[in-house]
Amino acid sequence: MPDRRRVATRVALASSAALALHVSAAEVPASASAGAGVASRAVCTRTPTAARALDRFGQVMLHGRFVAYSPTSLQMVDGQPTRADPASIRADLQVLRPHFDGLITYGSVNGAQAIPAIAASLGFRAVIIGVWDPYDPSQLDAAIGAARAHPDIVTGISLGNELVFTKRHSFTDLAALAVSVRRRLPAIAVSTTEPFHMFYGSEAAVLLHQMDFMLVNVHPVFQPWFRRAPDHNAAEFVVNVVTKLTDVYCGPILVKEVGVPTAPPEGGFTPERQASFFAELLTQFPPARERSFAYFAAFDAPWRAFDEIADPAHASSAVMHPEEAHWGLFDERRRPKPAVARVPMLEGAPR
Repeated sequence: MPDRRRVATRVALASSAALALHVSAAEVPASASAGAGVASRAVCTRTPTAARALDRFGQVMLHGRFVAYSPTSLQMVDGQPTRADPASIRADLQVLRPHFDGLITYGSVNGAQAIPAIAASLGFRAVIIGVWDPYDPSQLDAAIGAARAHPDIVTGISLGNELVFTKRHSFTDLAALAVSVRRRLPAIAVSTTEPFHMFYGSEAAVLLHQMDFMLVNVHPVFQPWFRRAPDHNAAEFVVNVVTKLTDVYCGPILVKEVGVPTAPPEGGFTPERQASFFAELLTQFPPARERSFAYFAAFDAPWRAFDEIADPAHASSAVMHPEEAHWGLFDERRRPKPAVARVPMLEGAPR
Protein backbone atom coordinates (compact mmCIF):
# COMPACT_ATOMS: atom_id res chain seq x y z
CA MET A 1 0.00 0.00 0.00
CA PRO A 2 1.19 3.54 -0.64
CA ASP A 3 2.53 5.90 1.98
CA ARG A 4 -0.70 7.37 3.32
CA ARG A 5 0.83 10.63 4.53
CA ARG A 6 1.77 11.43 0.94
CA VAL A 7 -1.74 10.40 -0.01
CA ALA A 8 -3.26 12.69 2.60
CA THR A 9 -1.22 15.66 1.44
CA ARG A 10 -2.13 15.16 -2.18
CA VAL A 11 -5.81 14.65 -1.40
CA ALA A 12 -5.81 17.97 0.42
CA LEU A 13 -4.16 19.65 -2.55
CA ALA A 14 -6.75 18.16 -4.88
CA SER A 15 -9.69 19.19 -2.73
CA SER A 16 -10.38 22.50 -4.44
CA ALA A 17 -11.12 20.65 -7.66
CA ALA A 18 -13.02 17.75 -6.16
CA LEU A 19 -14.21 18.25 -2.60
CA ALA A 20 -13.62 20.75 0.18
CA LEU A 21 -11.91 18.28 2.47
CA HIS A 22 -11.04 20.77 5.16
CA VAL A 23 -14.65 21.32 6.15
CA SER A 24 -16.67 19.28 8.58
CA ALA A 25 -18.28 16.06 7.39
CA ALA A 26 -21.74 17.60 7.56
CA GLU A 27 -20.73 20.15 4.92
CA VAL A 28 -19.40 17.65 2.39
CA PRO A 29 -22.45 17.38 0.09
CA ALA A 30 -22.85 21.14 -0.36
CA SER A 31 -19.16 21.76 -0.93
CA ALA A 32 -18.84 18.79 -3.25
CA SER A 33 -21.57 20.09 -5.52
CA ALA A 34 -19.36 23.02 -6.44
CA GLY A 35 -16.40 20.82 -7.41
CA ALA A 36 -14.87 21.56 -10.79
CA GLY A 37 -15.01 18.95 -13.50
CA VAL A 38 -17.54 16.68 -11.81
CA ALA A 39 -19.19 14.27 -14.22
CA SER A 40 -22.74 15.37 -15.03
CA ARG A 41 -24.33 11.94 -15.41
CA ALA A 42 -23.79 8.73 -13.51
CA VAL A 43 -22.14 5.92 -15.46
CA CYS A 44 -24.18 2.72 -15.41
CA THR A 45 -22.36 -0.37 -16.68
CA ARG A 46 -23.52 -3.96 -16.45
CA THR A 47 -21.54 -6.82 -17.99
CA PRO A 48 -24.03 -9.65 -18.61
CA THR A 49 -21.37 -12.36 -18.52
CA ALA A 50 -20.30 -11.26 -15.01
CA ALA A 51 -23.87 -11.27 -13.62
CA ARG A 52 -23.39 -14.39 -11.51
CA ALA A 53 -20.18 -13.08 -9.94
CA LEU A 54 -21.80 -9.71 -9.24
CA ASP A 55 -24.80 -11.39 -7.65
CA ARG A 56 -22.53 -13.29 -5.25
CA PHE A 57 -20.59 -10.09 -4.61
CA GLY A 58 -23.84 -8.31 -3.76
CA GLN A 59 -24.96 -11.09 -1.45
CA VAL A 60 -21.76 -10.77 0.59
CA MET A 61 -22.11 -6.97 0.64
CA LEU A 62 -25.65 -7.34 2.03
CA HIS A 63 -25.52 -10.40 4.24
CA GLY A 64 -21.81 -10.90 4.87
CA ARG A 65 -18.75 -8.75 5.38
CA PHE A 66 -15.53 -7.96 3.49
CA VAL A 67 -12.09 -7.35 5.00
CA ALA A 68 -8.92 -6.11 3.29
CA TYR A 69 -6.40 -8.90 3.72
CA SER A 70 -2.66 -9.31 3.29
CA PRO A 71 -1.09 -12.52 4.67
CA THR A 72 0.81 -12.04 7.92
CA SER A 73 3.68 -14.10 6.53
CA LEU A 74 4.04 -11.88 3.45
CA GLN A 75 6.46 -9.11 4.37
CA MET A 76 9.04 -6.86 2.77
CA VAL A 77 12.64 -7.59 3.79
CA ASP A 78 15.38 -5.41 2.29
CA GLY A 79 12.97 -4.32 -0.39
CA GLN A 80 12.03 -7.86 -1.39
CA PRO A 81 8.79 -9.71 -0.55
CA THR A 82 8.87 -12.88 1.47
CA ARG A 83 6.66 -15.76 0.39
CA ALA A 84 3.39 -16.38 2.22
CA ASP A 85 3.08 -20.03 3.16
CA PRO A 86 -0.25 -21.89 2.96
CA ALA A 87 -0.24 -22.95 6.62
CA SER A 88 0.10 -19.33 7.74
CA ILE A 89 -2.60 -18.19 5.32
CA ARG A 90 -4.93 -20.85 6.71
CA ALA A 91 -4.21 -19.71 10.26
CA ASP A 92 -4.94 -16.11 9.26
CA LEU A 93 -8.23 -16.97 7.61
CA GLN A 94 -9.38 -19.20 10.45
CA VAL A 95 -9.08 -16.19 12.76
CA LEU A 96 -11.02 -13.96 10.35
CA ARG A 97 -13.78 -16.36 9.33
CA PRO A 98 -16.16 -15.92 12.33
CA HIS A 99 -16.56 -12.23 11.41
CA PHE A 100 -15.92 -12.15 7.65
CA ASP A 101 -16.85 -14.14 4.57
CA GLY A 102 -15.35 -11.87 1.91
CA LEU A 103 -11.70 -11.05 1.26
CA ILE A 104 -10.03 -8.29 -0.75
CA THR A 105 -6.37 -8.98 -1.41
CA TYR A 106 -3.56 -6.75 -2.68
CA GLY A 107 -1.27 -9.18 -4.48
CA SER A 108 -1.56 -12.26 -6.65
CA VAL A 109 1.94 -13.75 -6.34
CA ASN A 110 4.47 -14.67 -3.63
CA GLY A 111 2.17 -17.31 -2.20
CA ALA A 112 -1.08 -15.34 -2.53
CA GLN A 113 -2.13 -17.77 -5.27
CA ALA A 114 -3.18 -20.14 -2.47
CA ILE A 115 -5.69 -17.74 -0.90
CA PRO A 116 -8.82 -18.61 -2.96
CA ALA A 117 -8.57 -22.36 -2.38
CA ILE A 118 -7.92 -21.99 1.34
CA ALA A 119 -10.69 -19.40 1.68
CA ALA A 120 -13.16 -21.70 -0.08
CA SER A 121 -12.26 -24.59 2.21
CA LEU A 122 -13.06 -22.41 5.24
CA GLY A 123 -16.44 -21.25 3.98
CA PHE A 124 -15.61 -17.80 2.66
CA ARG A 125 -18.05 -16.79 -0.06
CA ALA A 126 -16.14 -14.20 -2.09
CA VAL A 127 -12.57 -13.22 -2.90
CA ILE A 128 -11.60 -10.12 -4.85
CA ILE A 129 -8.08 -10.70 -6.10
CA GLY A 130 -5.91 -7.59 -6.09
CA VAL A 131 -3.12 -7.32 -8.64
CA TRP A 132 -0.49 -4.96 -7.26
CA ASP A 133 1.07 -4.29 -10.67
CA PRO A 134 -1.42 -5.38 -13.34
CA TYR A 135 1.07 -4.36 -16.04
CA ASP A 136 3.43 -7.10 -14.87
CA PRO A 137 2.39 -10.14 -16.95
CA SER A 138 3.40 -12.61 -14.24
CA GLN A 139 1.18 -10.90 -11.64
CA LEU A 140 -1.78 -10.53 -13.98
CA ASP A 141 -1.47 -14.09 -15.29
CA ALA A 142 -1.34 -15.42 -11.71
CA ALA A 143 -4.54 -13.57 -10.82
CA ILE A 144 -6.34 -14.75 -13.95
CA GLY A 145 -5.16 -18.31 -13.34
CA ALA A 146 -6.47 -18.26 -9.76
CA ALA A 147 -9.80 -16.82 -10.90
CA ARG A 148 -10.21 -19.51 -13.55
CA ALA A 149 -9.28 -22.24 -11.10
CA HIS A 150 -11.74 -21.03 -8.44
CA PRO A 151 -14.76 -19.49 -10.20
CA ASP A 152 -17.09 -20.34 -7.33
CA ILE A 153 -15.33 -17.99 -4.92
CA VAL A 154 -13.41 -15.42 -6.98
CA THR A 155 -15.97 -12.74 -7.77
CA GLY A 156 -13.70 -9.94 -8.91
CA ILE A 157 -10.28 -8.69 -9.98
CA SER A 158 -8.92 -5.33 -8.80
CA LEU A 159 -6.37 -3.95 -11.27
CA GLY A 160 -3.92 -2.14 -9.02
CA ASN A 161 -4.28 0.20 -6.07
CA GLU A 162 -4.19 3.98 -6.63
CA LEU A 163 -2.32 3.74 -9.94
CA VAL A 164 -3.83 6.94 -11.37
CA PHE A 165 -3.47 8.88 -8.14
CA THR A 166 0.23 8.02 -7.90
CA LYS A 167 0.67 8.92 -11.59
CA ARG A 168 1.86 5.48 -12.58
CA HIS A 169 -0.92 5.11 -15.16
CA SER A 170 -3.86 7.06 -16.59
CA PHE A 171 -7.59 6.46 -16.58
CA THR A 172 -7.34 5.61 -20.27
CA ASP A 173 -4.57 3.10 -19.61
CA LEU A 174 -6.65 1.31 -16.99
CA ALA A 175 -9.79 1.36 -19.13
CA ALA A 176 -7.92 -0.39 -21.94
CA LEU A 177 -6.49 -2.91 -19.48
CA ALA A 178 -9.96 -3.64 -18.07
CA VAL A 179 -11.23 -4.39 -21.59
CA SER A 180 -8.31 -6.75 -22.14
CA VAL A 181 -8.85 -8.56 -18.82
CA ARG A 182 -12.57 -8.90 -19.45
CA ARG A 183 -11.85 -10.67 -22.72
CA ARG A 184 -9.79 -13.22 -20.79
CA LEU A 185 -12.17 -13.44 -17.81
CA PRO A 186 -15.68 -12.67 -19.06
CA ALA A 187 -17.41 -14.22 -16.04
CA ILE A 188 -15.45 -12.26 -13.40
CA ALA A 189 -16.23 -8.67 -12.38
CA VAL A 190 -13.46 -6.16 -13.10
CA SER A 191 -12.53 -3.06 -11.11
CA THR A 192 -9.62 -0.99 -9.82
CA THR A 193 -9.06 1.13 -6.72
CA GLU A 194 -8.48 4.87 -6.33
CA PRO A 195 -8.94 7.45 -3.56
CA PHE A 196 -12.51 8.70 -3.73
CA HIS A 197 -11.83 12.16 -5.15
CA MET A 198 -10.17 10.68 -8.23
CA PHE A 199 -13.52 9.37 -9.47
CA TYR A 200 -15.34 12.71 -9.26
CA GLY A 201 -13.82 14.33 -12.33
CA SER A 202 -15.20 13.85 -15.84
CA GLU A 203 -11.84 12.44 -16.96
CA ALA A 204 -12.58 9.32 -14.88
CA ALA A 205 -15.63 8.43 -17.00
CA VAL A 206 -13.59 6.46 -19.53
CA LEU A 207 -12.59 4.08 -16.73
CA LEU A 208 -15.97 4.04 -14.98
CA HIS A 209 -17.51 2.73 -18.20
CA GLN A 210 -15.28 -0.35 -17.91
CA MET A 211 -15.79 -1.08 -14.22
CA ASP A 212 -18.29 -3.71 -13.08
CA PHE A 213 -18.08 -2.37 -9.54
CA MET A 214 -16.19 0.42 -7.79
CA LEU A 215 -13.53 -0.08 -5.14
CA VAL A 216 -12.63 3.15 -3.40
CA ASN A 217 -10.40 4.30 -0.54
CA VAL A 218 -11.96 6.75 1.94
CA HIS A 219 -9.80 7.70 4.93
CA PRO A 220 -11.24 10.29 7.32
CA VAL A 221 -8.12 9.90 9.47
CA PHE A 222 -6.21 12.01 6.95
CA GLN A 223 -8.57 14.95 7.16
CA PRO A 224 -7.23 17.80 9.30
CA TRP A 225 -10.33 17.79 11.48
CA PHE A 226 -10.20 14.06 12.32
CA ARG A 227 -8.28 14.15 15.58
CA ARG A 228 -10.64 16.61 17.26
CA ALA A 229 -13.86 15.39 15.64
CA PRO A 230 -16.21 12.83 17.20
CA ASP A 231 -16.64 9.45 15.53
CA HIS A 232 -20.07 10.53 14.34
CA ASN A 233 -18.46 13.11 12.04
CA ALA A 234 -15.81 10.72 10.76
CA ALA A 235 -18.43 8.11 9.89
CA GLU A 236 -20.70 10.74 8.36
CA PHE A 237 -17.81 11.83 6.15
CA VAL A 238 -17.57 8.32 4.69
CA VAL A 239 -21.31 8.14 4.09
CA ASN A 240 -21.35 11.55 2.42
CA VAL A 241 -18.45 10.62 0.15
CA VAL A 242 -20.20 7.44 -1.00
CA THR A 243 -23.41 9.37 -1.59
CA LYS A 244 -21.50 11.82 -3.77
CA LEU A 245 -19.94 8.93 -5.72
CA THR A 246 -23.42 7.81 -6.75
CA ASP A 247 -23.62 11.02 -8.78
CA VAL A 248 -20.93 9.64 -11.09
CA TYR A 249 -21.40 5.87 -10.83
CA CYS A 250 -24.53 3.80 -10.36
CA GLY A 251 -22.97 0.35 -10.06
CA PRO A 252 -22.03 -1.39 -6.80
CA ILE A 253 -19.66 0.65 -4.61
CA LEU A 254 -17.50 -1.02 -1.97
CA VAL A 255 -15.27 1.15 0.21
CA LYS A 256 -12.13 -0.98 0.21
CA GLU A 257 -10.08 1.02 2.68
CA VAL A 258 -11.54 2.80 5.68
CA GLY A 259 -10.27 2.48 9.21
CA VAL A 260 -8.28 3.90 12.10
CA PRO A 261 -4.77 2.84 13.16
CA THR A 262 -4.38 1.83 16.79
CA ALA A 263 -1.05 3.62 17.39
CA PRO A 264 0.76 5.86 18.07
CA PRO A 265 -1.50 7.51 20.64
CA GLU A 266 0.15 10.91 20.20
CA GLY A 267 -1.32 10.91 16.70
CA GLY A 268 -4.79 10.34 18.12
CA PHE A 269 -4.71 6.65 17.19
CA THR A 270 -5.73 4.13 19.84
CA PRO A 271 -7.44 0.72 19.93
CA GLU A 272 -10.44 2.37 21.57
CA ARG A 273 -10.75 4.95 18.79
CA GLN A 274 -10.61 2.22 16.16
CA ALA A 275 -13.34 0.27 17.92
CA SER A 276 -15.64 3.24 18.42
CA PHE A 277 -15.16 4.45 14.85
CA PHE A 278 -16.11 1.12 13.28
CA ALA A 279 -19.11 0.81 15.60
CA GLU A 280 -20.32 4.25 14.54
CA LEU A 281 -19.64 3.56 10.86
CA LEU A 282 -21.68 0.36 11.00
CA THR A 283 -24.56 2.33 12.52
CA GLN A 284 -24.50 5.07 9.88
CA PHE A 285 -23.55 2.87 6.94
CA PRO A 286 -25.56 -0.36 7.19
CA PRO A 287 -24.70 -2.91 4.51
CA ALA A 288 -26.65 -3.08 1.26
CA ARG A 289 -26.29 -4.95 -2.03
CA GLU A 290 -25.07 -1.84 -3.85
CA ARG A 291 -23.22 0.06 -1.11
CA SER A 292 -21.03 -1.25 1.69
CA PHE A 293 -17.60 -0.98 3.27
CA ALA A 294 -14.78 -3.41 3.95
CA TYR A 295 -12.87 -3.35 7.20
CA PHE A 296 -9.33 -2.09 6.75
CA ALA A 297 -7.31 -3.99 7.60
CA ALA A 298 -7.21 -7.56 8.81
CA PHE A 299 -3.77 -7.64 10.47
CA ASP A 300 -1.04 -5.30 11.63
CA ALA A 301 2.09 -5.23 9.46
CA PRO A 302 5.09 -3.84 11.37
CA TRP A 303 7.25 -3.63 8.23
CA ARG A 304 4.91 -1.02 6.78
CA ALA A 305 6.13 1.57 9.26
CA PHE A 306 8.76 2.49 6.69
CA ASP A 307 7.98 4.36 3.50
CA GLU A 308 7.64 1.70 0.80
CA ILE A 309 9.68 3.68 -1.72
CA ALA A 310 12.66 4.03 0.62
CA ASP A 311 15.82 2.61 -0.93
CA PRO A 312 16.80 -0.41 1.21
CA ALA A 313 20.43 0.22 0.26
CA HIS A 314 20.25 3.58 2.05
CA ALA A 315 18.36 2.84 5.23
CA SER A 316 18.91 6.36 6.53
CA SER A 317 16.63 7.63 3.76
CA ALA A 318 13.68 5.61 5.03
CA VAL A 319 10.81 7.70 6.30
CA MET A 320 9.17 6.38 9.45
CA HIS A 321 5.37 6.37 9.57
CA PRO A 322 4.58 4.32 12.69
CA GLU A 323 0.79 4.44 12.18
CA GLU A 324 1.18 2.38 8.99
CA ALA A 325 2.08 -0.66 11.09
CA HIS A 326 -1.15 -0.60 13.11
CA TRP A 327 -4.19 -0.65 10.82
CA GLY A 328 -5.17 -4.21 11.76
CA LEU A 329 -8.21 -5.42 13.63
CA PHE A 330 -5.77 -8.09 14.81
CA ASP A 331 -2.10 -7.62 15.58
CA GLU A 332 0.66 -9.38 13.65
CA ARG A 333 0.36 -12.38 16.02
CA ARG A 334 -3.37 -12.63 15.21
CA ARG A 335 -4.48 -11.36 18.62
CA PRO A 336 -7.76 -9.44 18.45
CA LYS A 337 -7.99 -5.77 19.31
CA PRO A 338 -11.07 -4.26 21.00
CA ALA A 339 -12.70 -3.49 17.63
CA VAL A 340 -13.13 -7.20 16.90
CA ALA A 341 -15.56 -7.60 19.79
CA ARG A 342 -17.77 -4.97 18.11
CA VAL A 343 -17.80 -6.64 14.70
CA PRO A 344 -20.85 -8.91 14.77
CA MET A 345 -20.39 -12.62 14.28
CA LEU A 346 -21.73 -13.88 10.97
CA GLU A 347 -24.65 -16.25 11.16
CA GLY A 348 -23.49 -19.82 10.56
CA ALA A 349 -19.81 -18.95 10.80
CA PRO A 350 -17.46 -21.24 12.77
CA ARG A 351 -16.76 -20.06 16.31
